[in-house]
Amino acid sequence: MTLKLPLITSDRLLLSLGQTENIPAILKYYTDNQSYLTPFYPQWHENFFTEQFWQCQLQINLRSFINYKSCKLFIYPQINSHTIIGSINFSNFVWGAAYFCTVGYSLAENKQGQGLMNEALGAAIDYVFKELNMHRIMANYMPHNQRSGKLLKRLGFVVEGYARDYLLINGKWEDHILTSLINHDWHN
Repeated sequence: MTLKLPLITSDRLLLSLGQTENIPAILKYYTDNQSYLTPFYPQWHENFFTEQFWQCQLQINLRSFINYKSCKLFIYPQINSHTIIGSINFSNFVWGAAYFCTVGYSLAENKQGQGLMNEALGAAIDYVFKELNMHRIMANYMPHNQRSGKLLKRLGFVVEGYARDYLLINGKWEDHILTSLINHDWHN
């Protein structure tokens, strides 16, 4: 399969891999939302909020995409495509007999409750199923994060289990509810 860089559109949004010229917008997104996102994120890398970190990280993200290992997207509003309002990261691509990956996502605090993540994640899932031909996407959320649980349910994700001390989030092992979505149109 020939892989071209994604440019995913929906009614209100654009999703794409980050580019060097996006670094100021990336830093602004994470700086403006750091306190809001901290309870849901692994501990921030000591250089996470620097241009040097993101210059390196964007190169890693591009190589990982080209090598069929991940697809790390930023979310932009179509009306202001220089502002980042969120991210969607498909990672841990497994091929062979599996064709699955995991997804994580975040949205700016001031953009909550507008249906934007539902729209963005729906478009991104469509891309991953149709263009990357994944069979299964797994998403996991902390039990107290009911907003995320409701979003995944609306998108068709099914609860498959409960994992104790599953991920190290903000320096603490957190339980997670395990969900997945199956691509019923998958083809070999």
